[in-house]
Amino acid sequence: MSFFERLKAEASAEWRAYTEHAFTAGLADGTLPEAAFRTYLVQDYLFLIDFARAYALAVYKSPQLADMREAASGLSSILDVEMNLHVKLCANWGLSPADLEQATALPETLAYTRYVLDAGMRGDLLTLKVALAPCVVGYAEIATRLAARPGGCAATNPYSVWINEYAGAAYQEVAAAARAHMDRLADRYATPAREAELITVFKEATRLEAEFWEMGWRAGQNALTHAR
Repeated sequence: MSFFERLKAEASAEWRAYTEHAFTAGLADGTLPEAAFRTYLVQDYLFLIDFARAYALAVYKSPQLADMREAASGLSSILDVEMNLHVKLCANWGLSPADLEQATALPETLAYTRYVLDAGMRGDLLTLKVALAPCVVGYAEIATRLAARPGGCAATNPYSVWINEYAGAAYQEVAAAARAHMDRLADRYATPAREAELITVFKEATRLEAEFWEMGWRAGQNALTHAR
């Protein structure tokens, strides 16, 4: 079992709560309220800004040039691909990149980004990669599952663009590379005692991912309640 698979096994409850959240089911069948997706997208844009900072920190924390190149590649993927997807989708609501950047971060966004950056500041590159993994690898797993659902990628599904982006070959390669790099770092630096500490980091980052979905889900449910 790889290092990442051991992390998932130890955090199985947290991983299920995150990857199988009702928000993701709504993405797959197109029933997610627009308010939920809009709240998520705006907050995720703010999240990605700090995620990019975390990858920049990974460059600084890298002990070898190969590690630096891996971190730089991840940073480019965020700045040049993921954030552009958010801009394109939010333009449908008349939101400009400036509007997104100036939005107010909700508590769930602040909690998650601060946790990842703090873990990276206090720990080494492996600790930072473990804190990043639920997002990077988890999105690839979630999107693959949603793409396989009937209608998940249908043109009639308003969320098919999101699903296709993360289920597509380009992002799947990014996630696979991140996972493989983390496994290599673990081979270098993880001891049994360290692994126990890293499992705690992984569990908390995964829990915060589920809270991020929940934030959007609550916004959608509130919008439905007010519409009645």
